[in-house]
Amino acid sequence: CVLSGGCVQNKSQDSLKTLKTEIRHIIKDKKATIGVALILDGEDTLAINNAEKYPMMSVYKFHQALAVCDYLQKRHIPLSTSLYLDKKYFKPDTYSPLRDKYPQGNLELPISELLVYTMQSSDNVACDILFDYIGGVNVVDEYIHSLGINDVSITATEDEMHQGMDDCYKNWTTPIEAANLLELFMTQDFMRNEYTDFLKHIMIECGTGKDRLPAPLPESEVKIGHKTGTSDKNDRGEYIGINDIGFVILPDGSRYVVAVFVKDSKENMETNAKIISDISAAVYRYAGNR
Repeated sequence: CVLSGGCVQNKSQDSLKTLKTEIRHIIKDKKATIGVALILDGEDTLAINNAEKYPMMSVYKFHQALAVCDYLQKRHIPLSTSLYLDKKYFKPDTYSPLRDKYPQGNLELPISELLVYTMQSSDNVACDILFDYIGGVNVVDEYIHSLGINDVSITATEDEMHQGMDDCYKNWTTPIEAANLLELFMTQDFMRNEYTDFLKHIMIECGTGKDRLPAPLPESEVKIGHKTGTSDKNDRGEYIGINDIGFVILPDGSRYVVAVFVKDSKENMETNAKIISDISAAVYRYAGNR
């Protein structure tokens, strides 16, 4: 039995069931709908509460960044290419470190810097500029679907979500499809080029959301690249979506991708973040033991 592949597989499945039980214990009695997905080395797969549609919030900026990379690659446009940022994009009532730094607008910045703003700072102004540059939200939606990622919808810009909170629910995914997209990003040859390499780098260098997926991970031992999403409260006093998705590379070279979505949460922000970090800790222990 020690030499049997079937025996090893059964042990792996038992461990996965134990992990699922642990995650269900973490989310038990929380006043939120919580979805989780994990893919470890392309083999072990776990999904919890996957039937729900989860509002992505700024997580969809990862989807957008992939579409931007594809757009640039197909047209041989360098990341260093500068775009003119018309002041009309610099809306006053939205989250934008870019606007705060350049309140007058009407300047040029390279596409690479706009991607840094969207991926590392969740900048809403930079995001909508990039949507316009590549042709709109439908271009991103169609590109993601072309990859075989079907249970996802991207139909609203940041400005539209800001104008009507119900529009936040128009940009949704299932947890497993978010994990599947990350898995493609990490494994497929067509995702290995100077554009996606840059995207991986800025995800690893991301300093936001330290209290979510990265919180329990030892920085000296692992690499994590991730993208958070954070909402305001809806009319019911619930956080629409507090999310984090990412890839983790372990010291031995093994890796996993994980997605955690916390929807319609009546918990406070600290509790929402702790739900994600506790799940991250459980997944990390599982990956290490495996």
